[in-house]
Amino acid sequence: MRRAFRHISFLLLSVGFSTGMLFAQQRLVVDKTGKGDFKSIQGAINSLPDSSATPRTIFIRNGIYKEKLYIEKANIILEGEERAQVIITASIARDEWRCGHTDDWGVATLNVGANDLTLKHLTVVNSFGFDHKWPPVIYCAADTGENKLRQLKKDGHQMALRTMNLATRLAAVDCHFKAFGGDTVSPWETGNGMWYFKDCIMEGGVDFYCPRGWAWAENCTFTSHSGTAAIWHDGSGNKDSKTVLVNCRFGGFDGFQLGRYHKDAQFYLINCSFAANMRDQAIYQVPTTNTIQWGERIYYYNCHREGGNDYTWYGNNLPETIKPADITSGWVFGTRWNPVF
Repeated sequence: MRRAFRHISFLLLSVGFSTGMLFAQQRLVVDKTGKGDFKSIQGAINSLPDSSATPRTIFIRNGIYKEKLYIEKANIILEGEERAQVIITASIARDEWRCGHTDDWGVATLNVGANDLTLKHLTVVNSFGFDHKWPPVIYCAADTGENKLRQLKKDGHQMALRTMNLATRLAAVDCHFKAFGGDTVSPWETGNGMWYFKDCIMEGGVDFYCPRGWAWAENCTFTSHSGTAAIWHDGSGNKDSKTVLVNCRFGGFDGFQLGRYHKDAQFYLINCSFAANMRDQAIYQVPTTNTIQWGERIYYYNCHREGGNDYTWYGNNLPETIKPADITSGWVFGTRWNPVF
């Protein structure tokens, strides 16, 4: 009896030790073929404790993962094996989603509702605009009026990434965010949002990179699928908030426009290059009833159009108090956050 008790105790200790080690290691492997800890990314996310003082890594092996992800737990790293080979994809039109839902939670392929999410070596796709040559007409009970039929748009809002208000810090390194329509990358939190992108590819339609709050994009490529604005900013929550793009390249649709804004905004473009087919149209304020408190704040330094023949509107115009060498991610985020990659 005593020997059996010791054996059972040993087994219980072993199970407890193994479980403890699993979370102590803070690393799970997702492999859709079944050769990892989980076959689905969401399954791995769901298995984690709700909170952690240190980052938990979910390593995703190459494959196409047809999943819509919901992240409500802080301190998670989603790390792919190879950017071009780890593809997370779903098909959602925002117009259709809002017919049956009161908010945007679930409108994107990657839905984020917690702090300190880091993305590495991933491709995140909202495929709706690529899937439909002629988007369907749907019945939308939420529409006012007698006609409840709504024609979805091939180039409507199609979010690959959408953060909600509880998410105020997100970093993405060597990632590809892809949609045909607008608002592909939508990190939205005007009061406290801080967003860091490095070595990423972003593509989509109108306003496909549209951060609210403080944003840093370095060595990123932006590819437009429409003639309307590629980048957008909402800095209305704090006079200091800004979107900064350093060593970035813009191209795509013949005659694409660079950017626009509807509310107070602040743009800095440093050492950026523009395809020769970019329209001669400065970043502009959309006609709006919104009050613009802090005036036009759009700054450029050492930006050029490929093939020469630069447009005058992106000539050097940094404020005298700001030197190009001062413009770093530390300058953008200050003491609030220090992402290091």
